Amino acid sequence: MDKSPDAFRTISEVADDLDLPQHVLRFWETRFSQIKPMKRGGGRRYYRPQDVELIKGIRFMLYDQGYTIKGVQKLLKDNGIQFVIAIGAGDLAAVEAIAQRKQAETEAALKMAGARPDDGMLVGEPKAKPSRRFFGMGKGEEDGPVQPGEGKLTRDNRALLQEALFDLLECKRLLDQVRQ
Repeated sequence: MDKSPDAFRTISEVADDLDLPQHVLRFWETRFSQIKPMKRGGGRRYYRPQDVELIKGIRFMLYDQGYTIKGVQKLLKDNGIQFVIAIGAGDLAAVEAIAQRKQAETEAALKMAGARPDDGMLVGEPKAKPSRRFFGMGKGEEDGPVQPGEGKLTRDNRALLQEALFDLLECKRLLDQVRQ
């Protein structure tokens, strides 16, 4: 007999559903304070549906996306539980909505502090979408990231280059892990 989607799950049910050993779930409870199963007499754990969804998101980030525990902890701290749950569920619309809300909150906080959002901030999502011309696959050389006669990159192109550098460094880190 299947349980209701709203029913609490035992550690063995969660472990079987997510293909994880029980000791990994107990370990994750020590590393992620957001995982809080209810404990009954005798120390039996009962996971709420939201706990299970959060564990799915954590599992996805650690096992499928190659994040470290510290990386997932930072994601949880910066973006909240719902963000990781949405990632684990594959709900890209919710992920985008949460990211946009977080960006709006950051910009509002910067305005309150008297800083402009663009003051030297290059980390994060670029405002300009990468184009084929940016990567030299478009027209001629004069249509590159720096226009003839200009001595520097625009802020958007610098952001794109920085994002590409971060992606390359992450690829290198993953390759180094595989080589070991």
